Amino acid sequence: MERATFLVCMALSASGCFAQAPASTQRDAKSFEVATIKPASLDQKGRYITMQGTNRFVVKSYTLKLLVAAAYNLSPKVISGGPASVDSDHFDIVALTPGETRPSHDEQMAMLRTLLTERFKLSFHREEKEFSIYRLQVTKAGSKLKESTAAPDEPAQLVSTVYPQRIHLPARNATMNDFASLLQRALLDRPVVDSTSLSGRYDFDLDWAPDETQFGGEVPVAPQDAQSPPFFTAIKEQLGLELEATRGNVQALVIDHAEAPSAN
Repeated sequence: MERATFLVCMALSASGCFAQAPASTQRDAKSFEVATIKPASLDQKGRYITMQGTNRFVVKSYTLKLLVAAAYNLSPKVISGGPASVDSDHFDIVALTPGETRPSHDEQMAMLRTLLTERFKLSFHREEKEFSIYRLQVTKAGSKLKESTAAPDEPAQLVSTVYPQRIHLPARNATMNDFASLLQRALLDRPVVDSTSLSGRYDFDLDWAPDETQFGGEVPVAPQDAQSPPFFTAIKEQLGLELEATRGNVQALVIDHAEAPSAN
């Protein structure tokens, strides 16, 4: 039986790990109760964002650019500006969320946006720019996706496990927009636009052999004789979807100001 080298939790997130949980109710909090920000260890391998238990929000080895990508649901490729440290300094964050229930993904990201403004003094503006993009679409043979059996109001779950020779992604109750967002933040090197016209929620499993272009080159590269296919082949064969490389206009984010994080 294969043993995972580490987990890469990919929920509706940034390049990394956002494990979804049942949405909380009657919550209006937009900030963490307390947050500790420290420089990440230089020899630390891998990076992730996750919730541990009900109230512990943890970030490992993220740059400010990757934090912004996660908080604002963007591909890092469309983020520019700011000092050089935006893309070079890595941080570990441990924060506590308010309330007695685990916050939803959207609530976590709202708190992260507040932290970026208050602690990193982040300010930015938006511009429409042309980028190399991937257009997610249905193949000529048709979609192989199955409608989800979950309740429509249950949060989507997309959490992948990285093994030495393959990556396994079980998606549950996910929309194509959820999937496209995951791809552009956590897997592919450019923005992904959903052009499938599929409006439902789906359950599916995707297995593929990783290569050096995925997850920032931080996972083992599968050998040529790996049993799982490469990613672009896998989504065609297993999901009936494909990614067309093209160019298109995307709302980019330009950082106007950012500072080293303030003291805890």
